[in-house]
Amino acid sequence: MSHDVLAAALGLLAGILSAVFGVGGGVVFVPTLIFLGASARVAVATSLAAMVPVVLMGSWRQTAYGSVTWRDATVIGVASVPTAKLGELVADSLPNDVLQRLFAVLLVVTAIQLALRALRAHPDAE
Repeated sequence: MSHDVLAAALGLLAGILSAVFGVGGGVVFVPTLIFLGASARVAVATSLAAMVPVVLMGSWRQTAYGSVTWRDATVIGVASVPTAKLGELVADSLPNDVLQRLFAVLLVVTAIQLALRALRAHPDAE
């Protein structure tokens, strides 16, 4: 199987898993890109760039339902610019393997958080 076909298949699978489990695409896409041989920096940057059309389409659709609070969205959007730059500086200062390990820790913490929420949502699961 060629690299491009494998990448497309994994991208499709990652998109399906993101939709089914309701997690952000980066949680699935970054490990997928690293598996395909990208560095952690390239994987994170590619994942963030891929989110732009998703965010735009989601915002447009949710606005039609009245679900977007534009004041809050504007504050978060403006605050994200300097913090993204700060994140870039931190990521550039770390070796690739450390960045990969930190992302793995983030995934584990996210998985634990999702599991705990699921357990709290179902009282009969006790």
